[in-house]
Amino acid sequence: MTEALLKMDAPFTDSLLDRAPAAIVGTALPRIDGPRKVTGTARYAAEHFPEGMVHGVLLRAPLGRGRITKVDTAEALAMPGVLAVIRDERLIRNGGSFAGAAAPVQGVEDVAYFGQPIGLVVADSFERARAAALCVRLEFDTAPGVFDMVAARETALPPTDDIFGLFLIHTEQGDVARAASEAAALIDAVWQTPSQSHAAMEPHASVAIWQDGRLTLHGSYQSPVVTRDQLATVMGVEPSMVRVLSSFVGGGFGGKLGVMPEAVAAAIAAQQLGRPVKVVMTRQQVFEITGRRPMTYQRMRLGADAGGRLTVVQHETISDQLAGEVFFEPAGLATHLLYAGANRLVDHKVVRTNKLLGVSMRAPGEAVGQLALECAMDELAETLKLDPIELRLRNEPERHPETGAPFSSRALVACLKQGAERFGWSARNRDPGGLRDGEWLVGHGVSAAARGNLFGPSRARVRIEGDGRVTVETEMTDIGTGTYTILAQIVADMLGVELAQVDVRLGDTDDPASAGSGGSWGATTSGSAVYAACAELRARLAAAAGAPADAITLAGGVLTAPGIRRAIAELVGNGLAVEGVVEPGENNSRFNQTSYGAHFCEVRVHAVTGEVRVARWNSVFAAGRILNLQTATSQAIGGVVLGIGGALSEELIHDPRSGKVVNRDLGEYHVAVHADIPAIDVHFLDERDSLANPLLAKGVGELSVCGSGAAVANAVYNATGVRVREFPITLDKLLPGLPPLSSTLSRT
Repeated sequence: MTEALLKMDAPFTDSLLDRAPAAIVGTALPRIDGPRKVTGTARYAAEHFPEGMVHGVLLRAPLGRGRITKVDTAEALAMPGVLAVIRDERLIRNGGSFAGAAAPVQGVEDVAYFGQPIGLVVADSFERARAAALCVRLEFDTAPGVFDMVAARETALPPTDDIFGLFLIHTEQGDVARAASEAAALIDAVWQTPSQSHAAMEPHASVAIWQDGRLTLHGSYQSPVVTRDQLATVMGVEPSMVRVLSSFVGGGFGGKLGVMPEAVAAAIAAQQLGRPVKVVMTRQQVFEITGRRPMTYQRMRLGADAGGRLTVVQHETISDQLAGEVFFEPAGLATHLLYAGANRLVDHKVVRTNKLLGVSMRAPGEAVGQLALECAMDELAETLKLDPIELRLRNEPERHPETGAPFSSRALVACLKQGAERFGWSARNRDPGGLRDGEWLVGHGVSAAARGNLFGPSRARVRIEGDGRVTVETEMTDIGTGTYTILAQIVADMLGVELAQVDVRLGDTDDPASAGSGGSWGATTSGSAVYAACAELRARLAAAAGAPADAITLAGGVLTAPGIRRAIAELVGNGLAVEGVVEPGENNSRFNQTSYGAHFCEVRVHAVTGEVRVARWNSVFAAGRILNLQTATSQAIGGVVLGIGGALSEELIHDPRSGKVVNRDLGEYHVAVHADIPAIDVHFLDERDSLANPLLAKGVGELSVCGSGAAVANAVYNATGVRVREFPITLDKLLPGLPPLSSTLSRT
């Protein structure tokens, strides 16, 4: 197999995508996998039914911290259809990290949080397994736990790992204390964000099958190769002896990056029983076991001179996490680079609590960190009597404010200006609490958005078949973001075939490994690997036709060059395949790569009840080349919806006595729904980032979450005059401060 290696070491000034005679990359195309999904022929993890399959239900700890001392399984094992109650030390207490092959913490005796898996009940039906699980009798010793992060914040310590250098734990420059004492205007306040759940539509599920000593697992995972490697470590086998299949994933948002307890339990049970085992988490188990966005306690101090130029940028975050885990919520990520300012301090600390594992959730760090930063910028603008946009424009840096690295591209100013024009910002309410429409208080808010553009090693195999069809194979997944379609578009443009002639196969660890679907890098990394393979295929087709590679045109399944016209199928014989390989390079280390945006929001707050309605929305983004306008717009809208939910309703509530998740389903955990969301106007700037990758594209999937909640919070303040710094903004936090009713209104 020929390999084509492409490193990100130099600008891509001549992308082959720009040579396509009738380019479809960048157009608004519906997903090619859409018909399979709406007809029910796209099979998700739980929809696999191998012969002889039985069902497992997780047995879980009913205490917040302690140790299991006795397990009585007699009654459960005597029930009809029950095959086993498995208590194996290889079972994991929580999910794995998003990278690496290390096994998560294992064991079934020590309990670190309420609901922790401590066993698996297996029966010939799900209902029998569920009933038997209720009949397992447990005895345990409880131990004191830490369930209130804010109360325990004095115990916070620095994280133990910076996560491959991606999450900077502490940075400091200048003299923050002196600059704060000399600032003409100073904001110094605390913002708090709660735990949040990923709440993906598809619950976590795994079907495990052992055959000839090799494990095949159908699972719902964003990175099958990471899941494979961690599962192999847990089971004590080589990675080559594990195959993970995740062809379709019904949403992830970071909650399906590493191996999860249900996969390990299914694999152990299938190995012990010698037959396939399916374990599907209930919605309540998903909320209690899989992971959450950690809560945060953020001190934000911004100072400026009389001209509105920042002199102090200080952002200190405390988040919570289980003991022994390295992930922390890096809320200061965007604070490092969004605005200029000579005196800076960004710091992170962690309180070790006995609650559900903290993991990555869509835009980890930036989503909640920009809630604090962008609300603080709004407060500072008011103190300085400046337009909030003008304050941001005055603090636009020419280079990264801390490292001095140049930006690969940066269009935040253009996003703010174009967004202001599209929204009608000049006609905004300028008197907080002073604009009414009947019983509704009307307000307007703005926020900047920034999300780092990451890049990881990735591979993809592209094969031109003898009949001219093209097949793409990569372990990369599609979690609803449009990967199937985007990879097919890249192939169609680069190899000159119709979109219907391209077959894309995803989510199989037996295929070339990808960087996985997370961090907003899925399409750009796997797409770049496809690009590398197609570039080599173009060169080989040119050689077969006897033409210089830079002189050919591929369109309609035909290669043309001066004096040459050949069908592609004639040039490949029985087939021609290349494996594209891409790796980070100097572009990633020498330049700061970030996607940017601006959000504009109008809210209406009921003057009597405090009900908040988002009435109007506009967002403008700059993320390099947009590969598919329809899927990118869909991603942007989804991120805004998540931001609105985070601002107004989403909160994972833990019982302060045990850490138990109280609102553990979609009836009580309030995600934003259709009735909460207005029409969302999304606009992408025409941008190309030649330093990002050969596609000239940057990540889109998480950008729109960043800052969107702050736009809501700023609009709520503008409508009511009430600053809420503890999210979500619920009625009880607004009602005491609402402005007096006019004489035309009456309380009912």
